[in-house]
Amino acid sequence: MVGAKGYSSYRGRGSKWKILLVIVLLLTIAVSASVLYMQQYLVYSPDGHRQIVLPWQTEPEDSPLPENPEDDPLNNVDVVLQNPEPQKAAEILAYALPAQALTSPAWAEWLAGGRGQAGGAVAVRLKTSNGTIYYDSAHAVSGAVQLAPEPGDTAAVLRAITAREDLHTIASMACLQDFKAANADVEGRGLKNTGGYIFYDGNNSLWLDPAKPAAREYVCALAKEIAELGFDELLLTDFSYPTEGKINKISYNTDVPLADNLDLLLDELHTALEPYEILLSVEIPEAVISQGPDTVAGLDLSHLAGKVDRIYALTTADQAEALASRVAQAAGNEEKTEFVPELAADSPTLTGSRLILAE
Repeated sequence: MVGAKGYSSYRGRGSKWKILLVIVLLLTIAVSASVLYMQQYLVYSPDGHRQIVLPWQTEPEDSPLPENPEDDPLNNVDVVLQNPEPQKAAEILAYALPAQALTSPAWAEWLAGGRGQAGGAVAVRLKTSNGTIYYDSAHAVSGAVQLAPEPGDTAAVLRAITAREDLHTIASMACLQDFKAANADVEGRGLKNTGGYIFYDGNNSLWLDPAKPAAREYVCALAKEIAELGFDELLLTDFSYPTEGKINKISYNTDVPLADNLDLLLDELHTALEPYEILLSVEIPEAVISQGPDTVAGLDLSHLAGKVDRIYALTTADQAEALASRVAQAAGNEEKTEFVPELAADSPTLTGSRLILAE
């Protein structure tokens, strides 16, 4: 019995200590929570002392609204929205490489001529008017691609060229004059004669028909490939309908002016190239600039100026300034479309952009 009483007395003292520990724990939690809560009202005075400023001790920051809305200064603010100014392409002095599959020796020879200086430009022919393509194209028709004899050499040179951040790189591409692609799909892409056969111009060359969706898709697919190679500018040559041979025998496959079909091709090219930082330029005959539209070719300066970044034309140094003035006038904005003369040799009298053709 004595043992039983002693055991009962011991358990009673243990219960009181547990209650006391719970009370202390609750007080500790309450104090900690209060400290954390009050930290949002803790501020520092200018002399570095901490103090607590409660919400009712601060003055409201918002001023009362004026009784007359016209007295509110926010209602008297004039907001002026400005459209971004068109960006003018930087002036270039470009030298063209010969039209051939690029090789390391050819690129080294071009650089040795002192034409690869920082801030300069190079024009590389990637597609010719007979349809030959000088890069590894996934969209080219059979037999169109021609590369350097050494495997991978052409691709390596193209990478070396486009990797030069101090060199403006221009890819020149024959657009609608294309013997290989037109011949490969006469119905879908080729420009035909009134007899229903492929049309041969005065030089026995074949052309793509820009009125046909498949022809435009082919051109746009090649343009995207060139943009993905990393070039800064795409220069379209042979951007027209044929003007030599039995023109009256052409079946134009359209009821709209020929210039409208070329406009449609340009619009689709702009859409295809939109994801890429690449300028879009065209080469046209000098006469279209100096004399006026060529309805047979479908070329009208008023259609092209303002829709492309640069307009190129083969000319002479003494005509360059007058042609540049006409292009600027047609564009209606000198900051949008620049004229670039294509010359056999550079002239010390010239300023501004120009392209010196390969010998």
